[in-house]
Amino acid sequence: MPLLSERPPRITAAALAAALVAALLVLLPGAAARAAPVLLSQGKPATASSVEGAGTPAGAAVDGDNGTRWSSQFADPQWIQVDLGAPARLSQVVLRWEAAAAKAYRIELSTDGTTWSTAHSTTTGTGGTVTHDITGTARHVRVYGTQRTTGYGYSLWEFQVYGTTGTDPVIPGGGDLGPNVIVFDPSTPNIQSTLDEVFRRQESAQFGSGRYQFLFKPGTYNGLNAQIGFYTSVSGLGLSPDDTTINGDITVDAGWFGGNATQNFWRSAENLALNPVSGTNRWAVSQAAPFRRMHVKGGLNLAPNGYGWASGGYIADSKVDGQVGNYSQQQWYTRDSSIGGWSNAVWNQVFSGTQGAPAQSFPNPPYTTLDTTPVSREKPFLYLDGSDYKVFVPAKRTNARGTSWGNGAPQGSSIPLSRFYVAKPGASAATINAALAQGLHLLFTPGVYHVNQTIQVNRPDTVVLGLGLATIVPDNGVTAMKVADVDGVRLAGFLIDAGTVNSPSLLEVGPAGASADHAANPTTVQDVFIRVGGAGAGKATLGMVVNNHDTIVDHTWIWRADHGDGVGWETNRSDYGFRVNGDDVLATGLFVEHFNKYDVEWNGERGRTIFFQNEKAYDAPNQAAIQNGPVKGYAAYKVADSVGTHEGWGLGSYCYYNVDPTIRQDHGFQAPVKPGVRFHGLLVVSLGGNGQYEHVINDIGAPTSGTSTVPSTVVSFP
Repeated sequence: MPLLSERPPRITAAALAAALVAALLVLLPGAAARAAPVLLSQGKPATASSVEGAGTPAGAAVDGDNGTRWSSQFADPQWIQVDLGAPARLSQVVLRWEAAAAKAYRIELSTDGTTWSTAHSTTTGTGGTVTHDITGTARHVRVYGTQRTTGYGYSLWEFQVYGTTGTDPVIPGGGDLGPNVIVFDPSTPNIQSTLDEVFRRQESAQFGSGRYQFLFKPGTYNGLNAQIGFYTSVSGLGLSPDDTTINGDITVDAGWFGGNATQNFWRSAENLALNPVSGTNRWAVSQAAPFRRMHVKGGLNLAPNGYGWASGGYIADSKVDGQVGNYSQQQWYTRDSSIGGWSNAVWNQVFSGTQGAPAQSFPNPPYTTLDTTPVSREKPFLYLDGSDYKVFVPAKRTNARGTSWGNGAPQGSSIPLSRFYVAKPGASAATINAALAQGLHLLFTPGVYHVNQTIQVNRPDTVVLGLGLATIVPDNGVTAMKVADVDGVRLAGFLIDAGTVNSPSLLEVGPAGASADHAANPTTVQDVFIRVGGAGAGKATLGMVVNNHDTIVDHTWIWRADHGDGVGWETNRSDYGFRVNGDDVLATGLFVEHFNKYDVEWNGERGRTIFFQNEKAYDAPNQAAIQNGPVKGYAAYKVADSVGTHEGWGLGSYCYYNVDPTIRQDHGFQAPVKPGVRFHGLLVVSLGGNGQYEHVINDIGAPTSGTSTVPSTVVSFP
């Protein structure tokens, strides 16, 4: 965000008195805990009735690699079986079919590999990924197919068997969500006083340790004004936003900072309907403050009271019946939504799949508008199904326009809370990894989690969901989290904060050299934020790296801190913000700021970015510190020379070299000049003349000059 003339000192959250917590917090009724199953089959001996060829052996279906498979000869019947090595109490079988699937098949169990009993049978299989809950004790498990869906054989990417043995440690799923998840129903007394008390703690606690999640059960709430401070999330517990209506407001303003909203970070609102008291709700935020799946039955004002500065935000899957007042917001991205209108623009306002969006007109006014979003899948969310807590996992959409929830029940699937390891602060990385290995999903309750080993997300379709901006800190230079080269992982709603020992990276989506095709079921990274410094001296060579193909990064802020504690050119050193090595990666709502070298490096083919907001590092001490060989400065967004196809819409880079205002940056963007590499709506701007850009992209575009803070633009490239 644009620098102010003065920065406030670090303000920590007040300590919470136990008596006050007991008086204010309404605890979530605990879901019944039950033992979680262990993945027993991976790497175990597998045999089959036949194989199509040497490249599709039986063992490929139990190797944990979604890019390898077993396939049979083209005849019925056929079978594949796995030897677990010892009898186990079985609970679940997951079959991940290739296109050549089984229409009719049985899941069979045996203690000796000779005598079989049927645990499940069907004659209506359709392929895809299917999960069968089973019961029984067995050492051998067999899938016995009697009718194929195609003229080819039977083909399984993965054949996974879950259960428990007498010696396996069992980590329970489910349970309560801890004291900092605050649940209301319409009959809860003193809701407003609870909201106000938490806001008093969090209003200016920019780098404090407090973390809070408000959950509103379905129903109608009257006369509330939920003011939302740092590390505070507010959500409805219905399947649709309209299930939970607040006749009142959910407000973000900037009184704590003199009416300036450029530091209103790390908060969120989700899955609620609002009837604003004045007819217009105020949501004056900057980075890392998503407004998702909301229905505002009126207008939405994105500026602080008094129309002070504000520095960019994000709306998705939302409906605003009235007008969105942009006012002083310098940049904004709105995706797959419906709005009654949009007023004003400063530098860069981008829309994709948004009904009611203004027409394409960049740069005057600076609206970049795409009729649809090429691929999207909404963020998973917690909801109530009767009295049971579940997580809804929305389905993938292609060429989406408008909300996912406006026409009947949303498309997707539900996972009961009992299938999640509900982590609380103090949980070790070893325990978290053991829970993931058992087949549990992962839910971080609000708090700060220190980990001394990498969190390993290896199972396809795993959901990792944070509440209340749960924060993960690697203590000893490890990468905080890594995702395997598997389908359909969902990462959402948490913050990774660099530790004091340098990490090579903070989040790795896929291993180096990842090769599997995930187009049908991509991994999504949503509202996952990366921070280096600010809450203390932190270091990481690289913020986030995406190696998996087809990944969707939907709203992230990757930030090397420019203010707070532990800030300095070498103190919170981090050379690279966001690196993409995978092919067909899509970024929707990409915010990356202040890295010592490249903020974004894109090496994969067919990458796409819709909206990019960047500031170069304020604290470069001199021209030599940022010199990149013969090039003055590192581009904010660099596409590798080897890339043949890439496209971006609505991208901006800003400089504020306040330590040495004489610094010159050759360009904000760098890309090979090839027919397949295209950009639409580019801009660079010097904030008050503190440093200047010579060009916009490569050697194209007029230089910025003077102190007028007027962008230099390029409508299209090449």
